[in-house]
Amino acid sequence: MSVKITYFVHGTTIDNIEHKSPGWLEGELSEKGIQQSILLRDQINIEDFDVVFCSDLKRAIDSANLTFKDRVKIIADSRLRECNYGNLNGKESALVKYEEHIEDKFPNGESLIDVEKRIKEFCEFLKANYNDKSIAVVAHKAPQMAFQVITEEKTWENVIENDWRKTKSWKPGWIYNIY
Repeated sequence: MSVKITYFVHGTTIDNIEHKSPGWLEGELSEKGIQQSILLRDQINIEDFDVVFCSDLKRAIDSANLTFKDRVKIIADSRLRECNYGNLNGKESALVKYEEHIEDKFPNGESLIDVEKRIKEFCEFLKANYNDKSIAVVAHKAPQMAFQVITEEKTWENVIENDWRKTKSWKPGWIYNIY
């Protein structure tokens, strides 16, 4: 019994370009982000996916639609939202320090452990309803890290330290298996 997840981060947003972290704010794709989402179609085999789940925040929904609309069913799910940075939603990215908020919540927000709990619940939902299926997920940084913590049995500290965003090693999809 397993579910194969191919994880895609949403396209670049205006906030990303301005070095801001929207958190639970909707966020708007930049022209670059729109192009990234459209070009992704040529970098993957869309027919490989049984269903697409995306965060219910606008930037993820827009990215999912630009890549998958009219090809694969898309379902928005709030469990795939970015971490709620609370008072820091929409603020400078330099202020959003993941290593300081693994267990401690952002002021009026969530911790990374809270995100991990949401993603664990989502994984249980997938195992119960999408066994032996291939799922695409379009979401954000913290949920992707939570998938790594859960499926690869890594620590939050390790995942944060080795984040692909630091090494600029983006790729068209990361594979995570849920057993």
